[in-house]
Amino acid sequence: MKTTRQYYRINRRDISFLRFIFEAYDGLAVISTVDPQQGIISVTTAPGCRHETEAIILGLKDEIMIEKVDFLSPEGYELAL
Repeated sequence: MKTTRQYYRINRRDISFLRFIFEAYDGLAVISTVDPQQGIISVTTAPGCRHETEAIILGLKDEIMIEKVDFLSPEGYELAL
């Protein structure tokens, strides 16, 4: 098992909120800001914790705008299907 990284676009105002949520789940995942202007973050998930991380993100979709994106380059991101 290894660490996984996924990218999401969220409202810039919600970056800190999401980071605090995951900090409460000690060791589950780390949130990093990739592009603050576009609200792109990376979610690095600990081995074996992918399902829990995805469940939290799915649950937060009712509270904040969050959409998965594919990381292409610092200049562009594409919505993941």
